[in-house]
Amino acid sequence: MRTLLRDAAAGVIAAGLGIAVAELFAAATRPDAAPLIAVGGAIIDATPTAVKEFAVRELGTHDKPVLLASIGLVLALFAAAIGVLGRRRRVLVVAGTVVLGAAGATAALSRPTASAFSPVPSLLAAAIAGSVLWWLLRTAEPPRHRRAFLRGALLVAGAAVLAEAGAQLVTRTTGRVRTDLALPAPASPAKALPAGTAPGFTTASADFYRVDTALTVPRIDPDTWTLRIHGMVGTELELSLEELLRRPLIERDITLNCVSNEVGGPYIGTARWLGVPLAPLLTEAGLRPEADQIVARSVEGMTIGTPVATALDGRDTMLAVAMNGEPLRPEHGFPVRMLTPGLYGYAGACKWVTELELTTFAAFDAYWVKRGWARTGMVRTASRIDQPRPFARPAAGPVTVAGVAWAQRRGITKVEVSVDGGAWKPAELRPVPSIDTWVQWRWTWNATAGPHSLSVRATDGTGQAQTEARATPFPSGATGRHTITVTVG
Repeated sequence: MRTLLRDAAAGVIAAGLGIAVAELFAAATRPDAAPLIAVGGAIIDATPTAVKEFAVRELGTHDKPVLLASIGLVLALFAAAIGVLGRRRRVLVVAGTVVLGAAGATAALSRPTASAFSPVPSLLAAAIAGSVLWWLLRTAEPPRHRRAFLRGALLVAGAAVLAEAGAQLVTRTTGRVRTDLALPAPASPAKALPAGTAPGFTTASADFYRVDTALTVPRIDPDTWTLRIHGMVGTELELSLEELLRRPLIERDITLNCVSNEVGGPYIGTARWLGVPLAPLLTEAGLRPEADQIVARSVEGMTIGTPVATALDGRDTMLAVAMNGEPLRPEHGFPVRMLTPGLYGYAGACKWVTELELTTFAAFDAYWVKRGWARTGMVRTASRIDQPRPFARPAAGPVTVAGVAWAQRRGITKVEVSVDGGAWKPAELRPVPSIDTWVQWRWTWNATAGPHSLSVRATDGTGQAQTEARATPFPSGATGRHTITVTVG
């Protein structure tokens, strides 16, 4: 038994060193080619939509760490098995590492931004892991035996820790340049929030939701970042960040939400965004009239398809460079992201954007559309109860019921609350800066003792009331009325 554990440990330690060195190499050259990231990305692309939605709903922002941990566990078990089997038949060490290297290389080549270099980190990891495991198994043989193996294992483990620390250091160092970015003053600043706006109207950048397919946050050097605008245009444009920031900037309060948000869910927030209007850039490029889709591509290869009309109809569609008075945080798209009021993020808010291609919906399906999501991505009318919390136990008497409602580009004209399925009572709407933000609302309830259910519904600027029919987020956004249960003491 002791021998089996020793051989299994040899396999895991050898694999750990191979992966750590590969991650260090990838961090310094091509981060998206790191073996675990490449394999994880391939798994996400192959995962059915229903499974993805389950992961987002149940795990939230922990879905990516859980996936990476699961890949690491499978790798460790496979490496342990190679260590045990390879002690008697060394050819299995070679075969096992070839399988691991081929899997990583294939996954790396499947990524949208793959190049001839992409398989190199995975092949490097396999070569190191196989060589080190072969050596560790030899040190465990007589006459050297236990002490030689222990010294070798400690040496390899220490090297793996140093390599991983180096990879993390390179990654963190690359991200520091964000703090050096100077933001120009907006040519069109946002208006002050209206008097009467309650605390919490603006979502802090640190609390803003994040839902994307990136397993690790891309670290982009703003000095080398460029934006390419091409496709159905008269003149292709390529802009550096410095050139982009020289253009007139607008500052706006805009609510952004994810199509994966369930009824009453947390994947929505409002921020003050600073950016370059997209319409003048498209005009400068000579947008052709037949183009009806903007395909935004991010640095890691994600594609987001946005209707051209939403950039030209007067709304504040922009290339955002800041939120809440500071440069975009890396997890929110630094240095530049696209933002389209009135559309869910999957249809108009590409993060880490480096390319805008003008094309048609007939010619190209973006990432999420290929997976069955609706093309247009227009935000549905919705509302949410934030106070009291579900299953709260307020005292009898006056209770403040409050929350938010949203229908970007249409606005909210009415919010109503129903207790225990009874008559709908109008709530007070707080003032808002524009129809592109959510509306805060409140209603005073004279609560009586016992269990009660509270429901909310909103009516948008077109006069359309929020539907009662329940629908899941797939394929065009969740519908239904948010209902909570409380017990009044």
